[in-house]
Amino acid sequence: MPESNASEVTVLLKAWRGGDKQSLDKLIPLVYDELHRLAHYYLRQERADHTLQTTALVNEAYLRLIDAENVQWQDRSHFFAISSNLMRRILVDYARSHGSKKRGQNMEKVSMDDNYFIPTDRNILKLDDALSALADFDSRKAKVVELRFFGGLSVEETAEVLGVSPDTVRRDWRLAKVWLLCELKDYE
Repeated sequence: MPESNASEVTVLLKAWRGGDKQSLDKLIPLVYDELHRLAHYYLRQERADHTLQTTALVNEAYLRLIDAENVQWQDRSHFFAISSNLMRRILVDYARSHGSKKRGQNMEKVSMDDNYFIPTDRNILKLDDALSALADFDSRKAKVVELRFFGGLSVEETAEVLGVSPDTVRRDWRLAKVWLLCELKDYE
């Protein structure tokens, strides 16, 4: 997203936070493509007969976002961090509702590298459990994982959202990956 659009998103978020409902109408066209890209990113490795589609995921996230009146929007990065968290919650809810019949069947191995990985609905519940356990152990590292995996944020954007240095994000990212791999190996 060009810098001018990023600052326009921030201005519109602050206006929306201030109660200007028309700013939301102006905001959505600016962020829709990025939200759609995030949703597509999450769903691209799902099975072929997966019924949740990219647009449906974006729409569900949008509906939850417009109901989020208590959020104190800070900037574009904060918006996409919240959006990615919502998409993660939606996918987890979807996996719970559709996967309860198949509990434990057809688990897939997932790889974890700097280019991220996308869990399928068969193992997203395990990832969610592992992230929750990581959050209990070290909440900042869990937030780094959430922002990088589910938010697709860069190291610099993640540092901005969390108010830490990029080096801290890189360090947390490396440690969190190792921690999660250890947690997830029990599910292989």
